[in-house]
Amino acid sequence: MTDQTADLVVLEGIARRFGAVRALAGVDLAIRAGEVLAVVGHNGAGKSTLMQVLIGTLAPDAGRITVAGQDRTGGYDVRHAHALGIRCVFQELSLCPNLRVFENLRILHHGLAGVGWPRRARGLIRQALDDIFPGHGIDTDSVVGDLPIGQRQMVEIARAFTVTDQPVRLVILDEPTSSLGARAAEQLLRFTRRSAGRGISCVFISHRLREVLDHTDRVVVMRDGQVVARAASADLTEAQLVERMGVMALAAPLAKAAHAAATDRPFRVDIAPPAGGAARLLARAGEVVGLAGLDGHGQRDTLLRAFAAAGHADAAARVTGSVAYVSGDRPREGVFPLWSIGRNITIGLLRLLSRNGFISPRAESAVAEDWRARVKIRTPDVGNGILSLSGGNQQKALIARAFAGGADILLLDDPMRGVDVGTKQELFDAIRAEAEAGRCVLLYTTETQELQHCDRVYVFYRGGITGEIARADLTEDRVLRASFGQEDDSVRADAA
Repeated sequence: MTDQTADLVVLEGIARRFGAVRALAGVDLAIRAGEVLAVVGHNGAGKSTLMQVLIGTLAPDAGRITVAGQDRTGGYDVRHAHALGIRCVFQELSLCPNLRVFENLRILHHGLAGVGWPRRARGLIRQALDDIFPGHGIDTDSVVGDLPIGQRQMVEIARAFTVTDQPVRLVILDEPTSSLGARAAEQLLRFTRRSAGRGISCVFISHRLREVLDHTDRVVVMRDGQVVARAASADLTEAQLVERMGVMALAAPLAKAAHAAATDRPFRVDIAPPAGGAARLLARAGEVVGLAGLDGHGQRDTLLRAFAAAGHADAAARVTGSVAYVSGDRPREGVFPLWSIGRNITIGLLRLLSRNGFISPRAESAVAEDWRARVKIRTPDVGNGILSLSGGNQQKALIARAFAGGADILLLDDPMRGVDVGTKQELFDAIRAEAEAGRCVLLYTTETQELQHCDRVYVFYRGGITGEIARADLTEDRVLRASFGQEDDSVRADAA
């Protein structure tokens, strides 16, 4: 058996600043051999910065790093971390999109060389994918950029667990399930437990608190660059964990009056699903309409159909008004990484902010500052680069961009992926305010709890709608049954 009382990694007094921003303020953290340790906290709490110190991509301003009983602080970098068996899967994926799956393995393993390296690399990554995600269906010769985000996440995770000439002793998983479907997420969580039994430690960073409590040994809570609580996972409830994080729990479900208030407003979206299902998707001005079901069953395609149909005659997809689309895939479909926070917010308004062909910096800054305050983006200056923000605050900037553009219809494609509970509450408050002002919102989410913020919910299965559930009748059981093709009574009535 693995000795889980031995500390594999010890971080002491780790401090790090980015200009005037204090990201880490003397953090102490111990990771035991063969344990699954959860690190939780709101966006911007310092979790990812601490992990970058551990993996060697950031040098601490102060503090000590000890690995396997030896002080490694001086000159510690990515190369040293990898040699010591420390790997990381960051929330923003690091695969090279222009390379094939097996070719990405060579970037991590310099020992893959010689005439036969492609065959060896294919075998290594295929074996890792099969071990972690049985039935994954990924071709190791596929170009990574052509894969959907969930499969790219699988490849990145599998790559972290591959072994050539250097061992795997600790794998950091930063929001690893945020892009995975329910089945793949469960496969990964079971695999991390099996890995711990073989002596491989895992640091698990997630905002899905049920996963944290059910699949880890210990929880460390961070807030404002410090560790504020430590406890055994079995000793905590979700409510206690949220309290220690220092954020408010999600608000109570919306009042029934929210849906009733929109019934006299015009329809903005009327879409017939392309395959199966008897129900049309209808959404009025003033409504927040949820799209639910297992990932990949037509929800995202429906949002893209709505986007394409705006302003065009289409018998199967009628959309009345202007649209704005917000993707949960920030790196590929969201942020402009070389631009400032402000420019990322105002990019859709350049025509309105210009005079005689020149953009007014004062007007642009005023709009950006207004939306920074309204959606509570945590930054001292909107002139800072967008990548200076945590993932959740980057997502706020993307949603602010959609709000600022004044579109009649907001299409939100799993926008809360990797966002903490407090930030979610702030964003849902903002979304509700926009709906009450007359906008129509279509929200696709992979998390059932988020559907509580919708007036109505359509559940998708194999491209069709198998359930239309009013807010007052929404239960997890009804969503799950419809997600597996068991039609709701309201859909049968529509068909009749």
